Amino acid sequence: QVQVAESGGGLVQAGGSLRLSCSVSGTIFSIADMGWYRQAPGKQRELVATITRAGDTNSATSVKGRFTISRDNTNNTVLLQMNSLKPEDTGVYYCAAGVMQNVMNYWGKGTLVTVSS
Repeated sequence: QVQVAESGGGLVQAGGSLRLSCSVSGTIFSIADMGWYRQAPGKQRELVATITRAGDTNSATSVKGRFTISRDNTNNTVLLQMNSLKPEDTGVYYCAAGVMQNVMNYWGKGTLVTVSS
């Protein structure tokens, strides 16, 4: 079994920063893509940022220049540094990982990020 565990969510004022962390453990040979997704209240889940095993990143236009994704392949962890947070960044943030490119097989339960104005 594979476990995906997120941490680091919380309440922050607009303009502040948070860092989300995710660890993938269990019986998994190699992780290809890792990423972060979020779901705001009343909205569909959307991509925030992804990163390949080689370190290539992709992020939503709304977070470019503010959020940075990084990963540690040795420890199967992925981080999301979020700066200059806005109220519209509020939502449940999910970590995901996949054994093939562009496919996320494993998901965490999510961590809540709340940005107050």
